[in-house]
Amino acid sequence: MHVGLLRRRKGKAGTLRTASSADLDHLKDFLRTRPGVEAFLEPRTTVTDTTVVLVAATGEWTRRRVDGPDGAASFAKRHAIPLYDVGQIGYPQRMREWNARRKDVDEIGPSGRGGQPS
Repeated sequence: MHVGLLRRRKGKAGTLRTASSADLDHLKDFLRTRPGVEAFLEPRTTVTDTTVVLVAATGEWTRRRVDGPDGAASFAKRHAIPLYDVGQIGYPQRMREWNARRKDVDEIGPSGRGGQPS
């Protein structure tokens, strides 16, 4: 086994990574470059800290860590976007449709003939 594969990312094993400035910068950039963005709060799990999913009007989406539910609420308020709790309302249909379209493109391939491009 290659020794480089054994190195861990920052932080201790078993410790959840919290939100970073890079996470917030990514969310801000997504907001700035897409219309009709709404935020969806995902609760902390044993594997991942609290996250927020931003979903654009097109259904395109991104997910990043935030500093808990209060951090998500503060982000949404600061950027004047609605924040919904995924546990209460689920994900929007447009997000599922976006995922389905992306899957179709991946299966068909850029040439439109399926498989890898020629």
